[in-house]
Amino acid sequence: MTFSELKTFLDEKADFYNNPEFIENDPIQIPHRFSLKQDIEIAGFLAATISWGNRKSIINDAEKMMDFMGNSPYDFVKHVSEKDLTILEGKSIHRTFNGEDFREFILNLKRIYPENDSMENLFLIKENEVNFYHSLERFRQIFIGENVHRSRKHVSSTYKNSSAKRLMMFLRWMVRKDRKGVDFGIWENINQKHLSIPLDVHTGNISRKLNIIQRKQNDWKTVEEMDLMLRKFNAEDPAKYDFALFGLGVSKDF
Repeated sequence: MTFSELKTFLDEKADFYNNPEFIENDPIQIPHRFSLKQDIEIAGFLAATISWGNRKSIINDAEKMMDFMGNSPYDFVKHVSEKDLTILEGKSIHRTFNGEDFREFILNLKRIYPENDSMENLFLIKENEVNFYHSLERFRQIFIGENVHRSRKHVSSTYKNSSAKRLMMFLRWMVRKDRKGVDFGIWENINQKHLSIPLDVHTGNISRKLNIIQRKQNDWKTVEEMDLMLRKFNAEDPAKYDFALFGLGVSKDF
């Protein structure tokens, strides 16, 4: 396909998959159950954190986390004590994300929110930064803090060349704005032009078939390679193509 043909094709597919029906079978349905900004953030962050593997399993396990938090995640985080969380020891949450990891994430959020009215403050882009490469590492350092708990492995490091797929997906949910009703767009201080595609097996494979990327690894260098092409298609909303690439990969339409 020519550049123009590829852009038209991806625009059409993005428009096709970006609709409320997408929510039903995607982990984004978890934060969509809430209306309070902080509830949406916490539910979205936790659901995104466990978003690998079978989507039905991801949704079921995210529901269990919400149930544990009384389906009021922000209120739970504010008032829970360390003693309340001892019940999580030895529990299974989702694959390698276990009860101890969940406990640590809750405590990290409890530490962060008194100093921030929104998680957005932890992801802000600095002047002259064009993507989230440095932002995600700053978030990682703040979120983990001084603790060397095993749960840190569930917060990807772009400085170690991770594609940070789950964090990028969370950012798309929170930052990206349109009228389709899938993404929330509740963060006002981060421009969606800085977003990148949450790179995973599906989006990577389809992107290679379409010659959007050439690198064989699904890492941060490939994210930046993908940025170069997708921002030519739409400099103000490059992440919309996640719907096209992910949708094509999952549906086997391509």
